[in-house]
Amino acid sequence: MIDLRELRDDPERVRASQQARGEDPGVVDVVLSADERYRAALAGFESARAEQKAFGKKVAQAQGEQKQALLAEVKDLAARVKALEAEAGQAEQERESALRRIGNVVKDGVPVGGEDDYVVLEEVGTPRDFAAEGFAPRDHLELGELHHAIDTARGAKVSGARFYYLMGLGARLEHALMAFAQHVAQEEGFVPVVPPTLVRPEAMAGAGFLDAHADEVYRLEADDLYLTGTSEVALAGLHADEILDLSAGSLRYAATSTCYRREAGSYGKDTRGIFRVHQFTKTEMFVYCRVEDAEAEHANLLRVERRILDALELPYRVIDVAAGDLGGPAARKYDCEAWIPTQGAYRELTSTSNCTTYQARRLGTRERDPNGSGTRTVATLNGTALTSTRPIIALLENHQQADGSVVVPEALQPYLGGSKVLRPPHA
Repeated sequence: MIDLRELRDDPERVRASQQARGEDPGVVDVVLSADERYRAALAGFESARAEQKAFGKKVAQAQGEQKQALLAEVKDLAARVKALEAEAGQAEQERESALRRIGNVVKDGVPVGGEDDYVVLEEVGTPRDFAAEGFAPRDHLELGELHHAIDTARGAKVSGARFYYLMGLGARLEHALMAFAQHVAQEEGFVPVVPPTLVRPEAMAGAGFLDAHADEVYRLEADDLYLTGTSEVALAGLHADEILDLSAGSLRYAATSTCYRREAGSYGKDTRGIFRVHQFTKTEMFVYCRVEDAEAEHANLLRVERRILDALELPYRVIDVAAGDLGGPAARKYDCEAWIPTQGAYRELTSTSNCTTYQARRLGTRERDPNGSGTRTVATLNGTALTSTRPIIALLENHQQADGSVVVPEALQPYLGGSKVLRPPHA
């Protein structure tokens, strides 16, 4: 959540952020009102408690009728103390509930608007002109079926819509992509992690995934556990309620895990193939750092993502995501979108978000304040190195040949047994 002190000091900035996100700025006033009631009730409670303690000494020293009168006053005072304590508790609960409805304060320069109001920062590579090459490109599902690599029909038979099997080459491609992503991340100084994919509500809420997007996550009611839609959740919870030592630099992790998303609200979108699915594998980078280093770490995460996409020889673009399309924890997000030939469009492959202190404040992750005594909240950031399905789509479609074979980018060849070209079984 955002820093309550910052909201008190500059409520207009928070209102402007809410407005840029397309969310209710009035929630700021709800927080401030509840905060004022809380502080007034708390002050009254503490004053009454002090008076109550002083009365206790008077009662102990009093005799006869005076003592009876004081006891009656003590009874009234005790009732007032109890009422003020309850009032403070209720106001605090209302304040915290309203505070959790406020998304992270967006960074200066983030585009205002919704999903279509992003700003393109750069386009890399040139999409192939298949017409000039003399053939119409097949889409990823046709190529996947040609190679016996993707089976959505049997996935739906076993598990329902948006499930699939990766078979043979498809499974090899997933393993190769994850191994490549892990290799790059480790080279870049990220500690490899195998995280849990079931987490407690505290971890899911702390990472910011039970606010506006609670309907997108799977919950195991009998165990009160959630299936994670990204390793970000488990990595954000890794150092919950800890004081970190960041004197030697940021802590950087890279986790590969199976991810699950309900894709609520996506009915009718991307129903063909494996672009929008309920289960996939992902290698996710995560950073804990000092607040002052967050923007540099964000730029570094984007650089690593671009290094991977460049190595896969994919045409892509980098966009600055608009405020209304940010998740609640993100103050800024960059997406890398690869060109998908049969869709004639760029589609998201990776993203990286600067969550500043939003997640860490909820999760109680702090560091020793290098500027003075005490502790302070750290910053967290996340970035997708690679997922399993969408890069397969981009690779198959962008590197396909007229005969249905697929050229393997040089960087990926060592992870596919040295294969330079993937040919359909009948070829």
